[in-house]
Amino acid sequence: MENGILSLWWFYPLLLAQRGGELLLCARNRRKLLARGGSEHAPESYRAMVILHAGFYLTLLFEAFPFAVPADLLTWSMLGLWFLVQIGRYWVIASLGVFWTTRIVVVPGTTLIRKGPYRWLQHPNYLVITLEFAIVPLLLRAPVTLLLFSLANLVVLRHRIALEEAALKTLKSSANR
Repeated sequence: MENGILSLWWFYPLLLAQRGGELLLCARNRRKLLARGGSEHAPESYRAMVILHAGFYLTLLFEAFPFAVPADLLTWSMLGLWFLVQIGRYWVIASLGVFWTTRIVVVPGTTLIRKGPYRWLQHPNYLVITLEFAIVPLLLRAPVTLLLFSLANLVVLRHRIALEEAALKTLKSSANR
């Protein structure tokens, strides 16, 4: 930290490594779920999620590079909040286990997960994403990314949650037969 500037050169590669690892886990879990007789719902909706997230990271790169920010209360607060959100992210992933995927996959004969954050929230993963879409641009002083992608995220998630709810209804209705 020199002259009140903090270099977060490590932060962006860490974000990309996290998402890359999560995509690998998602692919593995998806294969397992499909092998158990699962079916993917609304696969065409996945493209919007990919475009949203890729756009977020590209816009963030162009707006925030070289990732040098003031060493002030906002920076330290956002870093602290980001770390807390990561705990939430991995709590979600651990709670869902093999059922965690970025796709909408339903396996007949299974029941809804009601442990971890799913005891209180129906879609805690989307809360994590929404918080991250606000925290990261605030941390890196990227107001355009914050505004554009926070709003775009809400639009995409509104549609995605409706699709997930419809898919989960098929699971609930098959359990009631």
